[in-house]
Amino acid sequence: MKSLEALEAEIMKLQARNKRVEADKAWETSLTRRLFISGATYFLIAVFMIVLGVEKPFVSAIIPAIAYLISTASLAALKEVWLAGQKKT
Repeated sequence: MKSLEALEAEIMKLQARNKRVEADKAWETSLTRRLFISGATYFLIAVFMIVLGVEKPFVSAIIPAIAYLISTASLAALKEVWLAGQKKT
């Protein structure tokens, strides 16, 4: 049987791990992350379109950036449906 100190140390490790997992989850779902990725997508697509000589590259680059934001916004609803289906099984 483990000593009380060993059990307390394991609990502390689990609590630290849970905090890291919660922070990672918060980052993955954060608006800051989504806006950064959307901005980076816009910038990279705009540069790519400039190199290709596309007319109005800054306007055209908005489409994939907005598509990314829409897709990430809809994922929360899709996740709820998926989780509901998993609970049934």
